[in-house]
Amino acid sequence: MKLKSFVFLPFMLLLCFSACQNNDYSPKPKGYYRIEFPKKAYAAFSKPVPYQFQYPVYATIEQDQSRDARANWYNLHFKQFNGYLHLTYYDVSAKGEYDQMVEDARKLAFKHTIKASAIDQRIINYPQQKVYGIYYAIEGNTASSVQFFLTDSAKHYFRGALYFNERPQYDSIAPVVKFIKTDIDTLISTFRWKN
Repeated sequence: MKLKSFVFLPFMLLLCFSACQNNDYSPKPKGYYRIEFPKKAYAAFSKPVPYQFQYPVYATIEQDQSRDARANWYNLHFKQFNGYLHLTYYDVSAKGEYDQMVEDARKLAFKHTIKASAIDQRIINYPQQKVYGIYYAIEGNTASSVQFFLTDSAKHYFRGALYFNERPQYDSIAPVVKFIKTDIDTLISTFRWKN
């Protein structure tokens, strides 16, 4: 008789403990790699071009080598994040040409409307440096997260566009975009025309 209770008691305890467990199972969401951000530090962009600014030292400046590139076009290459800030410059010779460039910048930003969840516009206004423009923050699974243009409203036009060489997944690149936006803000606030 004692042998039966010796076997029966542990069996009942095991049954009780297993019955109390929650059997709701749901798979864990996909994880992403931890991103190590470098310390913020900036250097002067000092090429023989009509503009200057501060850029992050962890980005490399490369002359634009694309087929249609012009002499004063550069890319800030964020190698660690597999991204580029494409920088283009144009001399402006007429008001109609300037107006067309401003409209083209707006069209290029709003071309992402199909996949964007939001496009925020911010006016850039540094009258003492004669630097004006519009900053477009584009949210969602779009090819570009930030675009902007700067001008003196007379003879200079400078445009920037941030792209990553990855399939757009905003939730996974959002921390990187936030980090680089600080660098873009620094570039814009330190931007000066040379003549």
